[in-house]
Amino acid sequence: MQAAVIVTTYNRPRALTEVLRALSRQTRPPVEVTVADDGSGPQTAAVVKKAAAKAAYPLQHVWQEDRGFRAARIRNRAINACREEYLILLDGDCIPGRHFIEDHLRLARAGCFFQGKRILVGRRLSRRFTADYADSLGKLIFHALRGELGNWHHLPRVPFVKPARTRRLGGVRSCNMGLFKKDLVAVNGFNQDFEGWGREDTELVVRLYRLGLKRMEHRFMAICYHLWHPEHDRRDLDRNDRLLEAALTSTSYYCKNGLMTGARSNP
Repeated sequence: MQAAVIVTTYNRPRALTEVLRALSRQTRPPVEVTVADDGSGPQTAAVVKKAAAKAAYPLQHVWQEDRGFRAARIRNRAINACREEYLILLDGDCIPGRHFIEDHLRLARAGCFFQGKRILVGRRLSRRFTADYADSLGKLIFHALRGELGNWHHLPRVPFVKPARTRRLGGVRSCNMGLFKKDLVAVNGFNQDFEGWGREDTELVVRLYRLGLKRMEHRFMAICYHLWHPEHDRRDLDRNDRLLEAALTSTSYYCKNGLMTGARSNP
């Protein structure tokens, strides 16, 4: 099995450069990468063009006009653009270690999606954190001891630890998630009614659970390094919470406004 990676970004060209560098150095390379761009300026397009000229795999740039935070919509466009059966969702400020794709594919299971973990890079360190840091355990331990890394207990890669299966909702983050494309198609992808930051990934998982999937987790594999950024504008969070609550009380796993528009009932 091969993997396609979808990298969601918005106006962070330096961070995106390092994410794409890290993807080009994987022990198990992707067969395609799609940058899902939620309305960035020309600097981001230049980063993708430069990386595409060097990449050993197709690297495409899917862009939409900047009308505020619309991650659900641009991710759906990227999902539709991917050809592979297994998709890894990654954010453009989350730098993966060199075993990231290899680990995702080792942990992929039919009837499951994989929820990856992240290490939080502090504000000062984020200014100089690169793909090289993500591959250097010595550097990472040094900065962890200096208090510059959060969730540093995920640092060691320990493949022999068994993954866990669960159906909990806590800790859902689409900045590091692996799914079979057929499962995303079955639930009609992300709900595009979500605009503004928050809850669109949790609502997706609610519907994946209703479809019958379980959540796979591993504390020491498929880790990414999340660069610091200011907190997103949360003015739409109350509305998004109401959308999430509606999904929790619904009996349907298929959203109306997703990969394909138009409503249908569960088959």
